Amino acid sequence: MTALGFLYPGHSGEDDYPRIEQLLGSDIRVDLVHTDIGEDAHRVDALREMGSAHRLAAGVAELRLAGADAVVWACTSGSFVHGWEGAQEQVRALAQAAGLPASSTSFAFVRAVKEIGARRVAIGATYPDDVARLFADFLAAGGIETVDVVSSGVITAAEVGTWTESEVRALARAADRPDADAVLLPDTALHTVAHIPALEKELGKPVLTANQVTVWEGLRLADRRVNAPELGALFTREPVVQA
Repeated sequence: MTALGFLYPGHSGEDDYPRIEQLLGSDIRVDLVHTDIGEDAHRVDALREMGSAHRLAAGVAELRLAGADAVVWACTSGSFVHGWEGAQEQVRALAQAAGLPASSTSFAFVRAVKEIGARRVAIGATYPDDVARLFADFLAAGGIETVDVVSSGVITAAEVGTWTESEVRALARAADRPDADAVLLPDTALHTVAHIPALEKELGKPVLTANQVTVWEGLRLADRRVNAPELGALFTREPVVQA
């Protein structure tokens, strides 16, 4: 049994995780601990506080007791707003607190983009434009070119969590560009897992979504190789590349 531990901010799109667990197989367990987000706002100051060391450390003990083999901070905006170096420090502190291999959704996106062999991506963000641009900056620091960013300007994760399939698909279509190798939907508050195959079929290219890449990153940390086409092109490549 492989146990993957995730620290998830608040409550919004977390039901993607049991869905992923069902698709991965019976010997993989997905354990989710909810962190206190403080103010639910897609603002840089609020997001920095959401991902602060003391908030993440509060959930670590529960994951350790659950027997997690690795831990991932399941929040994109709450990691990339710290910048590349700051996000690395965030992960180092999390690994030290947990005594486990650790990562975050932002780094998961960088590794997943490289795993599928993409060089240029388009971003469909629920965030306000200034926050979405910080994600593009983060990707650039990881060696990934963003051809365009589409921002929806949603302020709270709670609102994002109410989005329907039609809204998710509209965002992906709006973000797609002919010269993009993949489309990225970076918010873990967004329910996407059930829609990935349809999105990839419609756009004709890989679609990477936050909860999808977060679990893939947990598997990477645990050195597991899983083929699950229902989770998109990312889960059809074996073996998983170790960074």
